[in-house]
Amino acid sequence: MHDTGSKVRGTANRAYRSTLRAARSVAAHTRTVAPRARALAAHTGALAAHTRTTAARAHAHGRAAVHRARRRWRAASPQQRLTVRFTAASTALGLVAALLAVAAAGPWDSGQRTAERVRAARQERGSGADHTPGTPGRPSGPPAAPQVLAPAGPVPEQDAGEGGPQGSGRGGSGPEQMPPPTASALADTLEPLIEDGSLGAVRHASVVDAVTGRRLFSRDARAVSAPASTIKLATAVAALTARGGTYRIATRAVREDDRVTLVGGGDPTLTEKDLTALAARTARALDEGDTHPVRLRYDTSRYTGTERHVIGPNENLARVTPLMVEEGRTDGSDHGPAPRAADPARAAADVFADALEDEGVTVEGAPRERTAGKRATELAVHRSAPLGALVERMLTHSDNDLAEALARQTALAAGEPAGFRGAGRAVRHTLDRLGLPLKGARFADGSGLDRADRVSPELLTRLLTLAADPDRPELRTVLTGLPVARFTGTLGSRYGGERGEPGAGLVRAKTGTLTGVNTLAGTVVDADGRMLAFAFLTTGATARDAAQQSLDRLASALANCGCRDSPSAG
Repeated sequence: MHDTGSKVRGTANRAYRSTLRAARSVAAHTRTVAPRARALAAHTGALAAHTRTTAARAHAHGRAAVHRARRRWRAASPQQRLTVRFTAASTALGLVAALLAVAAAGPWDSGQRTAERVRAARQERGSGADHTPGTPGRPSGPPAAPQVLAPAGPVPEQDAGEGGPQGSGRGGSGPEQMPPPTASALADTLEPLIEDGSLGAVRHASVVDAVTGRRLFSRDARAVSAPASTIKLATAVAALTARGGTYRIATRAVREDDRVTLVGGGDPTLTEKDLTALAARTARALDEGDTHPVRLRYDTSRYTGTERHVIGPNENLARVTPLMVEEGRTDGSDHGPAPRAADPARAAADVFADALEDEGVTVEGAPRERTAGKRATELAVHRSAPLGALVERMLTHSDNDLAEALARQTALAAGEPAGFRGAGRAVRHTLDRLGLPLKGARFADGSGLDRADRVSPELLTRLLTLAADPDRPELRTVLTGLPVARFTGTLGSRYGGERGEPGAGLVRAKTGTLTGVNTLAGTVVDADGRMLAFAFLTTGATARDAAQQSLDRLASALANCGCRDSPSAG
C-alpha cells in the first residue's frame, strides 16, 4: 500500500510540475505575442486609414480625369470625335459579331473551333492591301483633304435626298456647313488664357463667326481702348468704301507759261524710277511745245494742316505730305522703321529736277514750293498701284505712311480738309454710314501711332466680317492684306519656336504695338474649317514680348479649337 501511495504521489507531482511548466511556457509566449498582436492591430488600423485616404484620392483623381476628358472632348475636332465614336461602335460591333460567331461555330476540337478551320480552308487569296472601296477596276486614291479655308459667304442650302445631300459635291460634311463653336465651350478655352497677367490690366476681346457675324465670345467687347496699329483696319475699310479698290493716286506735272509744277497727289509709294519716267514724258511734252528753259515748282496744297504727327520726328513715319519719294526713306528700305528726309517734298522735287536735266530740259534755279495755277495744263501723269493693292501693303507691313495717306484719301473723297482732323472725321462718317458700332470711337490719325485713338473689339470684328461679306468684294483686300502667322509681314517672326505654334499659317491678323499697348485683330480658321474673326486689345503690359506671346496663344487656341459642347454636357 505504501509503495502504491508513493507512486500515486510521484505521478501527481510530476503531472503538477509538467502542468506548471506548460502554464509558465504559455504565459511567457503570451507575453511575447501580446505586443506583436497590439502592433499588428495598430498596423491594421493604419492600413485601414491609408486605404480610406487612397480611396478618397482615387475618387478625386477620377473626377478630375472625367473633367479633363470632357474638356478634351469639347476641344476635339469633329474628325477626332467621329473617330472615337467609330472606334467605340466598331469595338462593340466586333464583340457582338465574335459572340455570334462562337455560338454558330459549334463545338471545339483539340483547342480550335471546327468552323475556324473550315473558314481558313475557304479563304480567298490576296494581300488585303486594297481596303478603300473605289471604282471597280481602278485603284482608289487617298481621301480628299477637307478645305482649309471655308467660304466667306453664307452657308448654301442643299436638298437632302435619299442617301444624303445632293448637288454640288461639297455635300453635308464640308467645312462651310460645320457649325461654329459654342459660346460656353469657347469661353472654357479662352478665359484661362485671357487672364494671363502678362497682358496688362486692360483686356478687351471679341470673337465672332465671320460668316454670320454672331458673337461667340466677349470680354468687354464694346469698351474702347487704344488700338495701336489695329486701327488700320478702320482706315482700310473707310478708304476702300470712299474711293473704291481700283482708284489710283495721281502725281502730275503741269505747265503754266515757263513754270513746270510737280503736283503731289498723296502717293507715298512713288519711287525715283517713277519720277524719272514722269520726267521723260514731261520732257517730250515740253519738246512738242518748243518750250524754253523752265522754272520748277512743287505743289503740296492737296493736304492741309500740319505735316508733323504728334509723335514728332520719328523713324516710323515721315512728315505727312502729298509729295514724297519712297516715303521719304533715305536708306533704300521699303518697309519698317527707317531714317527719313527732313523735307520729303523738296527731296522729291530735287529728284524730278535732276531727271528733267538728264532729259535735256534746262531747269533754272532751285525748285520752289508754289501752288499750281488754275490755268495750268497737264504735261504728264503717274498713277499709283490700285488702292486695293495699297491697302494690302499697308496692312501686311503696318505701313504708317500709307495709312495716313489712305485716311486723307477718305477725307478728299468726303470733301473734308485732308489733315489729321479732317481725315478722322471722314473715316468716322464713312464707317457710320456702314452701320458700324462707333460709340466711344476716336480716330486721331490713320496709323494708330497717336495714343488718343480709341476703338472697341466689337468694331474691329465688325470691320472684319464686313470685309468677308460676299456682297462687298471691294473690301476683300482687307482680309488678303492681313499678315499670315509665321510667314508674312509683321507676323512673319511670330508663331515660331521649335515646333511652331498651332496658329502658324492659319492665323491672319493685324498687329498693334505701342509702349504698354499690345493688340491683335484678324481671322482664323478653326479645327472645323470655320472662319472666325477676333480682336484682342490690351493695355498696361510691362513686357512687350511676353504680351505678344500671350496674344498669339489666344489666336492659336482659336485655330486649334473645335470648341463645341460634348454630347453629355447637358
